[in-house]
Amino acid sequence: MLEVLESAAPETRMGISEVAAAIGVDQPRASRLVNDAAERGLVLRSADPRDARRSVIALTDAGRALLDSARASRRSAVTEALAGFTDDETQALAALLTRLAAAWPQAPR
Repeated sequence: MLEVLESAAPETRMGISEVAAAIGVDQPRASRLVNDAAERGLVLRSADPRDARRSVIALTDAGRALLDSARASRRSAVTEALAGFTDDETQALAALLTRLAAAWPQAPR
């Protein structure tokens, strides 16, 4: 969810419905995820200036910091896991993962 919020265009005003669709969950689940993230200071939930009945969700600096930390941790884990691979094995794995990612079913929008 945090990555979706980070990657949204600045002019995009993501509400619960948009978050739910983007991460493939129903609205009640998305609402719980947003509420939890807001309580942790990772997102800011505010009224949409164009429609006060709707909330707009925005990533906070703390949310960005958590994403940066998670990405650094994943990079380190991948680097460590690939340390014993030859260059040819690394290239073969990358090709297979690229193929898998391209074939992965997309969530309906």
